[in-house]
Amino acid sequence: MTDWTEQTAQARHWFESLRDRICAAFEAIEREAGSDAAFVYTPWSREQAGEPAENDANANPGGGVRGVMKGKVFEKVGVNVSTVGGAFSPEFAKTINGADPENPVFTATGISLVAHMANPHVPAVHMNTRFLTTSKAWFGGGGDLNPPIPYDEDTAEFHAAFKAACDAHDGEYYLRFKKWADDYFYIPHRKVHRGVGGIFYDHLECADLDGFAANFAFTRDVGEAFLDVFPRLVRRRMGMGFTPEEKQRQLEWRGRYAEFNLVYDRGTLFGLKTGGNIDAILMSLPPEAVWS
Repeated sequence: MTDWTEQTAQARHWFESLRDRICAAFEAIEREAGSDAAFVYTPWSREQAGEPAENDANANPGGGVRGVMKGKVFEKVGVNVSTVGGAFSPEFAKTINGADPENPVFTATGISLVAHMANPHVPAVHMNTRFLTTSKAWFGGGGDLNPPIPYDEDTAEFHAAFKAACDAHDGEYYLRFKKWADDYFYIPHRKVHRGVGGIFYDHLECADLDGFAANFAFTRDVGEAFLDVFPRLVRRRMGMGFTPEEKQRQLEWRGRYAEFNLVYDRGTLFGLKTGGNIDAILMSLPPEAVWS
């Protein structure tokens, strides 16, 4: 296939519906904590800086919606959905699956979420899923848990949710994608992982409509697994007391998180290289962090 317009629209609709349900679930937790915090949504259009207006590939560059909430439980949580299209720069095209430097046209739609929590006993979390097309079409995504103070029970439950999603589609997915997460979410200059892992997958290619249907079904199950498990973990820990030392530990850990996202994260680089909204790209950064 060469025209994935309909499938991109299907994926976009799913990502937007998942966003709506996740945000509703997070706002419900804020209500349980006695907070009236709610998401503020900011639409944005993709800038085409440096790209000629006459380039047909960039005629409909797209954009997205940035959703941010700052509350009593969720100190800062961002849930973004974007759908963009255009052409990669020739150099950047060399780094993207299926991109042709001579015809570097692409589309990308996805959801990206990062939550930084007020209580250091509540784990921070990252989740995203996406569908991209170049000369190929593929899904990618995953989720990883980032607790300043890890609890084995939480780690096991988070991994079990994603393992169940993986096992429903391919018995080899979980171990493969868990290892990928372990390898990817690693800070080489610190020689530490940024959290307790999860799953990460990319280039899950769709050769035809059947391939799209199978990979889309898996990606939907990844999103559902996240929506099922993470609110449970938040409710389990959000009422716990914490000491100044534990808060300091959280702030130092957030510094490591910021280092990873600014130096190594593929999504950050992709957004900056494709004219994305700066505030949406950098919503993953914590509201407060320290470096000792």
